[in-house]
Amino acid sequence: MLDINHICKTFNPGTINEKKALQGLDLHLGEGDFVTVIGGNGAGKSTMLNAVAGVWPVDQGSILIDGTDVTGLPEFRRAPFIGRVFQDPMMGTAPNMQIEENLALAYRRGQKRGLRWGVTKKERTFYRERLEILGLGLEDRMTVKASLLSGGQRQALTLLMAALQKPKLLLLDEHT
Repeated sequence: MLDINHICKTFNPGTINEKKALQGLDLHLGEGDFVTVIGGNGAGKSTMLNAVAGVWPVDQGSILIDGTDVTGLPEFRRAPFIGRVFQDPMMGTAPNMQIEENLALAYRRGQKRGLRWGVTKKERTFYRERLEILGLGLEDRMTVKASLLSGGQRQALTLLMAALQKPKLLLLDEHT
């Protein structure tokens, strides 16, 4: 499912600010595995997640998701495989878009896009049902901009968005 093979990541190489964040990291997870990574500040936890997500390239090694080598792929090409929740509740949503528009973006992750209605009636019903499960009343506020939600509400919305399309890999950089 996820194979991280001897990846290394150095920030600011060759400078006084050089920081070796990952050094020969290996991790092999099978279908359905759940792993918690624990470490102090600066230990490389978020760096590992960012490397898997494609936020920045690794210096060496390989990353495979469900048998597909994604090592050289940019972040947007990895998106069909990955759902993600960030540490910061203000990340993971488009703040100037409505709740239902954010959900539509997540629902269509990895699909070709064209000109059409942003949210269909069928999708609106689907999103309402999913939001209702959270028990936060967001199903009655679907046209509210994400920026107007509390941090906890945005975090819950981000988690729903990450899991909406049942990704191959769910990265939770948060104690969710």
